[in-house]
Amino acid sequence: MKRLKKLSLTAWILIALVAGILIGVFFPGFARDLAPVSNIFLRLIKSIVGPLLFGTLVYGIASAGELRTMGRIALKAITYFELATTLALVIGLVIVNVMQPGARLSLAGENGAALPALSKPVSLSTVLEHAVPSNVFESLAQNDVLQMVVFFFLFGAACSAVGAKAQPVIDFSGSVAEVMFRYSKYVMYTAPFGVGAAIAVTVGSKGASVLFGLGKLIGTLYLAQALFVILVLGSALAIARVPVGRFFRAARQPFLLAFSTASSEAALPLALENMERFGVPKHIVGFVLPTGYSFNLDGSTLYLSVASLFVAQAAGVHMPLSTQIAMMLTLMLTSKGAAAVPRAALVILAGTLGTFHLPLEGVTLVLGVDALMDMCRTSVNVLGNCVATAVVARWEGVKLSATGAEVELAVLED
Repeated sequence: MKRLKKLSLTAWILIALVAGILIGVFFPGFARDLAPVSNIFLRLIKSIVGPLLFGTLVYGIASAGELRTMGRIALKAITYFELATTLALVIGLVIVNVMQPGARLSLAGENGAALPALSKPVSLSTVLEHAVPSNVFESLAQNDVLQMVVFFFLFGAACSAVGAKAQPVIDFSGSVAEVMFRYSKYVMYTAPFGVGAAIAVTVGSKGASVLFGLGKLIGTLYLAQALFVILVLGSALAIARVPVGRFFRAARQPFLLAFSTASSEAALPLALENMERFGVPKHIVGFVLPTGYSFNLDGSTLYLSVASLFVAQAAGVHMPLSTQIAMMLTLMLTSKGAAAVPRAALVILAGTLGTFHLPLEGVTLVLGVDALMDMCRTSVNVLGNCVATAVVARWEGVKLSATGAEVELAVLED
């Protein structure tokens, strides 16, 4: 019993995943009756999106005036962050379109019927026009994440411009964010039940062959993340002339810690210490790494692009390139500021699917294997932020290679 209490949430999700598969294979009738359990979990996930975006976006944007104190370092860091996350999204979209991991699946809609392809492709101009809300309360009620992002962005900018008089609103949004972080944590305690029921319903109604598509999704994500690390992060290190061997010795332990725990926060202290020992000045490390946890989630943004298109493919919904570009822009905005939320990518995915009229049942399908993908995207998030600190330091003229002796790096204790 004591050993069971020590199991992490990820371990419980994996156990529930296996149990759900077995129930779906051997007891398909009972498995299909578990649909209300997964639907309850979905409704809880949907309840997070609006308040979370309000708290994180308004507070983050209204507090961005602090970035001005860092001057050119802030500008360089933000420029790098946006370039890296854009390339992550592009790589994700290209790989998922080539691999087509969801093509052989048949995702049912809310009424149990297969969803038809869109009869009229949604143009980029239509999406941009729709992005501007006429009534923010309607956007909240419909969970339209794109409209919420536009409104909360402008609202946060207005708070920042007003100054001291808006401080109570800024404090309130910060409090809402903290409350929603805790609320999200409570909701995620129910994730094993949602995962087990969701995968059981899926396998029970569609057969064990659906597992092939999920395995292909995992393979597609790991391939895309590997390409991003090699092509984008590797190129960034080479262009900035960062000593690659010493860098990876510095980033190795934070990377492995993030992979094994699926927690960016667990790896942050070690990443801060190792990047300083690597030779990056303390003021650069102290700004770039924590800021990157909100603005430079390379692994998570790549995962979101892959998962969103996977759901569209599984639902039989054709998405033209213009709509995929609009989705990429949406993900670029909505992936910011929610790093402290457990399974934050899952919440963002749910909001994005709703905005582009994709079935929310896709979240439960992806959630069945999300624990395996979470380790990959979290470790890439940490590695990407370590690369960002080194690149910005070189951009500032710090000679990381000019060290008299090998830097002694912190290591994890057993």
